[in-house]
Amino acid sequence: MVNGFKIRWTDHTLFELSETVKYLEENWTEKELIQFANAVDNTVEIISRHPEIYPVSNKKRKIRKAVVDKNNIIYYRVVKDSIQILSVFGTKQDPSKRK
Repeated sequence: MVNGFKIRWTDHTLFELSETVKYLEENWTEKELIQFANAVDNTVEIISRHPEIYPVSNKKRKIRKAVVDKNNIIYYRVVKDSIQILSVFGTKQDPSKRK
């Protein structure tokens, strides 16, 4: 696709992202929060344009994982002509919480 795949965020993912931002607002500087937002935007842009650039998850073969930064991973899958963002997962969380 020339302009990239359409990105679709699940309700679960939007909740996770909201919780992550709340945590970051309390514990990080504004500069770090802006860097995180830019890193998420950049990663989603890359996913949109080149969805197969990131590796397939070890757990489920149709799900890919994109490392945003050392603290966050985006899990997603290609669904026809769109990308479904499934999770924005903090690497310091308990792995059993991954959906």
